[in-house]
Amino acid sequence: MTIRLCTADAGGSRTASLFFARFAALIFALVLMRPAFAADAAISPDKAEFGGQCTEGLAEGKHVLTDCSVTWKDKDGKVYCFSNDAAKAEFLKNPKESLERARAFIAAGNVQTTEEAMQYFDSADVEKFVDNIIKAKVAANGGLFPIEDALTGDQLKLAYDGVDFTRTIDGYGFFPDVKFHDPKDAQKKYLIDWWVSPVNGQLVVQETRIYQAPMQVEGAWSTVARQPIPWWWIPASEHPGKMADKRGWEVMSAVEENALKQVGSDGVFKLKDDKTGQTLDLKFINAHQPVRKLDNGEYFACTDFRAAGTTDQIYDVDFWVKEENGKMVVNQVRVHKVPEKKNGQWVQVPRYSFKDLGESKVVPP
Repeated sequence: MTIRLCTADAGGSRTASLFFARFAALIFALVLMRPAFAADAAISPDKAEFGGQCTEGLAEGKHVLTDCSVTWKDKDGKVYCFSNDAAKAEFLKNPKESLERARAFIAAGNVQTTEEAMQYFDSADVEKFVDNIIKAKVAANGGLFPIEDALTGDQLKLAYDGVDFTRTIDGYGFFPDVKFHDPKDAQKKYLIDWWVSPVNGQLVVQETRIYQAPMQVEGAWSTVARQPIPWWWIPASEHPGKMADKRGWEVMSAVEENALKQVGSDGVFKLKDDKTGQTLDLKFINAHQPVRKLDNGEYFACTDFRAAGTTDQIYDVDFWVKEENGKMVVNQVRVHKVPEKKNGQWVQVPRYSFKDLGESKVVPP
């Protein structure tokens, strides 16, 4: 079949000309629209994570701005940008680890800003904030708190028992420990950590992770920490670069790593009392600020531990830390304060004062 678009008559010629004019206009419009469609496909940098910076670049300790033409979306719908396809491919080799390193780099750069903002909040504010979030989720989910177990992939629904206590890491934020249990078995207990920091004058949840989970030991359920170094130290302990003077978090990270190496499957830290020789069964609560540097070059950090199986018998344990071959290591541990019952209440009784140790200066966080 042959279709003639042109004919010998003037009317046919005008019809063909009109057809081609409209066809050309349509093609031209489609060409013009192509960039617009491409722009719609890309996300605006201000709506992406990290302000549109290359996520792999951040993981490598570099700030690289992008136009977000190359992106990746996680299961929660968060969009991450990359400077090119090669950076994205490198990131996707281990997204979880790369994201942690990127967040650590960002957190380290925001230390001073976050530290200043934290002055307007305390542990009570944070615990109330987290409590309200959990109660709202519980009310919307049939009386249970939904959370995905990142380790197993299980979709858990847990009964809420309340906030246990809150750690504070200056410059990084607040880390409340929240207690839950399996509604089908109250002995299967979970401790879930929340990372909360102030942003633009308001508290914001940065991340939530299961820190301790139930494990069956000799026929009974025990609550066991999941990794050798607590995840809430990662933002500090992975801070890239080297400083001329050590920061408080570097010392405290060394303390945490040393302590956790001695924790058993039941989550108990065993410490030989340097005065009595008794072996103490302890559970970590938090580390104190400030860290101090002694005249002999060693660092001195205080921590609180709770006697295992109790809620109010608190030990103050001091750690001496020094630098060896570029790494901070613990070289001495002493019990500073011990719990004693007076007038029906447990109180901490000091064995010595840090002033007894000589001159010292406060180490920046």
